[in-house]
Amino acid sequence: MSGEVLSQDPAALRRRIDSSKAHPARVYDVFLGGKDHYPADREAAAAALAANPRGYLDVRHNRDFLRRAVTALVGQDGIRQFLDIGTGLPTAQNVHQIAQRIAPESRVVYVDNDPVVLAHARALLTSGPEGRTDYVDADLRDPGRILEQAARTMDFGRPVALCLVAVLHFVADDEAYPLVRELLDALPPGSRLVLSHLTEDLNPENIRAVQRTYTERGFTFVLRTRAEVERFFTDSGLAIAEPGVVPAHRWRPDGAAPVPEQPGESFLAGLDEIEKVRYRDIADATDADINVYAGFGAKG
Repeated sequence: MSGEVLSQDPAALRRRIDSSKAHPARVYDVFLGGKDHYPADREAAAAALAANPRGYLDVRHNRDFLRRAVTALVGQDGIRQFLDIGTGLPTAQNVHQIAQRIAPESRVVYVDNDPVVLAHARALLTSGPEGRTDYVDADLRDPGRILEQAARTMDFGRPVALCLVAVLHFVADDEAYPLVRELLDALPPGSRLVLSHLTEDLNPENIRAVQRTYTERGFTFVLRTRAEVERFFTDSGLAIAEPGVVPAHRWRPDGAAPVPEQPGESFLAGLDEIEKVRYRDIADATDADINVYAGFGAKG
């Protein structure tokens, strides 16, 4: 694990945190039932939920896509290295936990630029003795730093799975495509791109309402078509694996999404709508609920 991360001055970290503005990683944490966020993040999540009451299904199915993708890459494709950019706050079934459960020697490097995520990085650095985990404090827009720091842990002579899960819709077109190309160009043949992305193709009215709640709070928030999402793969010559770029809940479903423990009705009645999200099962998702494309591809 990275001594650099664990030696960060807590006071310096606190000075970097702007709790007055919502941050995507922390808003995501609200929807996943986490506790590491601020009122501004909760307000943003509540506004998004009001705009699209079934929107929590996008977040939860996006997370379950990551579980299935990592499981397939380790168990079927033999991938043992993961570079997860836009990691977000630690939650259940982090990438290293999924990968090392199947192949204990797996190596995972997490990347995020939110100091709240950094403050909780210990939970992302609990590798088993046979594998390794590391954390890079960097922005997706600085691929040079990401690759340089990831090389402390990864062997770039062996295939790497680059995970860009629900992060690229926060990056404008003029930056997004070149960034992904630069990252993939540095990875060897046999590497993979794991990607999910919000879209207005599927249910435009709902997701545009959500988009407005984020842009009003100063976020870049780009909804891309299927063709625009596929371009992240094709620009670098990647072959998209079956079943292609599809709605997240239709990407190799296995019926094994974690089912939240159900509290009593009286307990639920005392919660507000955003608090109830963490207890909802996602198995009832329909095509009318999902606004996320997902897929992965291989570098030849």
